[in-house]
Amino acid sequence: MSKTRFATVEAVREACRTLPDGDEHATEVVRARQRILTKPPGSLGRLEELAAWLACWQGREMPVLERVEVLIFAGNHGVVARGVSPYPPEVTTQMVANFTTGGAAINQLAKVAGAKLRVIPLSLETPTCDLVEAPAMEEAEFLAAIDTGFAAVAPGTDLLALGEMGIGNTTAAAAVAAALFGGGGQRWAGRGTGLDDVGLSRKQAVIDAALARHKDVLLDPLQVAMALGGRELAAIMGAVLAARLHRTPVLLDGFVSTAAAAPLARIAPRALDHARIAHCSAETGHRALATALGQQPLLDLGMRLGEASGAAVAIPVLHAAIACHAGMATFAAAGVRDRD
Repeated sequence: MSKTRFATVEAVREACRTLPDGDEHATEVVRARQRILTKPPGSLGRLEELAAWLACWQGREMPVLERVEVLIFAGNHGVVARGVSPYPPEVTTQMVANFTTGGAAINQLAKVAGAKLRVIPLSLETPTCDLVEAPAMEEAEFLAAIDTGFAAVAPGTDLLALGEMGIGNTTAAAAVAAALFGGGGQRWAGRGTGLDDVGLSRKQAVIDAALARHKDVLLDPLQVAMALGGRELAAIMGAVLAARLHRTPVLLDGFVSTAAAAPLARIAPRALDHARIAHCSAETGHRALATALGQQPLLDLGMRLGEASGAAVAIPVLHAAIACHAGMATFAAAGVRDRD
């Protein structure tokens, strides 16, 4: 028996083609209520759309946020040896320890959001292969990482926020974005954790070399994720798939998390309907990636930390959407005259 849910890459591809839809009836009930609340139509902007989106994927006419979870997946990357980050790979392990002891930004933000935080490291002692020299992962480890992410999602979760930690993973994410949507390192590579100009040029060249090395698989989104991505990216992909099957709405964090989920949308255009991009990262390429996926991030605060920090900041926005939807009076109940 296979140790992974998906025995082959083709099984993952097939799962993307048979994804369940949300509850359109719940969506319509929310929209109908929005029309009779004591406010001009559409005056709460995206809060109204978010209430309907949550209802759609929770399958509830009155959505709730009682079981909210933040998942961070952590992985290391062999490409770091090429000088694409000013930090060494051991920082990944050190930051995982920091998450565990409550000392990171995400710990504070998860508390503010009322969310449970879990951190899942993936073979940190064994970085992926250098993606310029070989595929980042062989099929078995790629599938195992997807399975780890898939298994981490608990049925009945009201909202899932997904983030990552991994020195060098903006290089992997930029390579994946370039392979999926065109352009090279100059279009997609950013400064990550603080590269100077020389380091940025080096990172761009590494991405271009990786794209050339794997040119034969660039038309296959899953092969792209396996050749150019990382374990934590694959785990995010698995979590997004599981959330869809459980009909759990998802907040994606920044550039890396969005790139991790993007291959699913290249296989099935509506594969990310249950997901929203929480914020627009300051990392180069994230705004273009969101646009390519047909999404407008909820927030734009100039953040580029990763570790699900932007997703956690967006959770209170969803609380606000539900509070207004559930708590506001209707025109009739409040005795307020509706428009003619």
